[in-house]
Amino acid sequence: MIGKLKGIIDSVGEDWVLIDVNGVCYDVHCSGRTLQTLPGAGEAAVLSIETHVRETEIKLFGFANDFEREWFRKLQSVQGVGAKVALAILGTLTTTDLSNAIALQDKAIVSRAPGVGPKVAMRIVSELKDKVPMPAVIDGKTLGGAAEIVAPGGGTSKAADAVSALTNLGYQPTDASMAVAAAFQETGEETSVEELIRLGLKELAK
Repeated sequence: MIGKLKGIIDSVGEDWVLIDVNGVCYDVHCSGRTLQTLPGAGEAAVLSIETHVRETEIKLFGFANDFEREWFRKLQSVQGVGAKVALAILGTLTTTDLSNAIALQDKAIVSRAPGVGPKVAMRIVSELKDKVPMPAVIDGKTLGGAAEIVAPGGGTSKAADAVSALTNLGYQPTDASMAVAAAFQETGEETSVEELIRLGLKELAK
C-alpha cells in the first residue's frame, strides 16, 4: 500500500491533484482544504496517502499530514460516512473544529459539511466521542480562543456560558475554552452550566 507520496505537482483539479513521482503521475483525491495547502504546478509536495482497493479500481486519497489521514479513517468507521462524505467534512472543518464539535457533542457544526444530515452528524459526534484526541492540543497546536471551541447554537450554549463565566473570573479565553471542552467531554451534554464551571475550575487548577 502507498502511505506517502513525495513528488512534483503536475496539475490540480477541483478535487484531485496529479503528483509526478519519478515520471509516474499519481491521481490523488483530496479535500478542498488540502488542495489549498499545496504549492503550484512544478513545485515539490508531500502528501500522506490512504489507499482504497476495490475490484474495479484503486483510489488514492491525499492529506496534508498523518493526523488528517487518521481523521479520514475514523470518520469512515461511522455508519453512513463513506470516503466522499469524509472528504467533504475535512474540506469544511479543520481537524480542530471537528475535535471540538465532538468533544462538545455539537452536531450542528458537523452538519455544515455537504452531504451530512442531522442523523449522520449525531452518529459522528456520538460514536467518535471516545475515539478522538482531546481538543486542547491538536496537531501540536493549542486552540486560539473561545470562538474556536464554542460555536453558537446546536447545544453549545451551556459551554459558551461556562467559558464566559471563567473568562469573567479572570482566566484567559484560550485556557477557559480548553478547560470547558475537557469538562464537557467528561460529563456530556446533560450537565449543567454550574457543573461545567466547577469542573472547568478543577481543570484550570491542575
